[in-house]
Amino acid sequence: MTRERDAKGMAAIDSLRVRIEKADDALLALLQRRMRLARAIGKAKQEAGLPILDPAREARVVRRVAARARELGMPAEEVRSLFWNIIALCRSEQIHARTARSARSVK
Repeated sequence: MTRERDAKGMAAIDSLRVRIEKADDALLALLQRRMRLARAIGKAKQEAGLPILDPAREARVVRRVAARARELGMPAEEVRSLFWNIIALCRSEQIHARTARSARSVK
C-alpha cells in the first residue's frame, strides 16, 4: 500500500512539474516580449536624445508591481527584487542595442 501511495504521489508531482515547466516557458515568452519592447523604448530614447537610465521611472515600475503583488497575495519584497533584476536585464538590452546601432552608423 505504501508503494502504491508513493507511486501516486510521484505521478502527481511529475504532473505538477510539467505544469511548472509550461508556466516557465510562458514566463520566458513574456520576458522576451518585454525585452523587445525595452529595445523599442531604447531606440525612441536615443532618437529623443534621452539617456537609457531613468531611475525615477524604474522606481515607479517597481512600486507598481510590488503593490500589485500584494493585491494578489504574493510576497511584495521578493517580487520587487525580481523586477529590479528584470529592469536591469532590459536596461542592459537597451545599452547593447544602442551600442550596436552606433557601431552600424559608424561603418
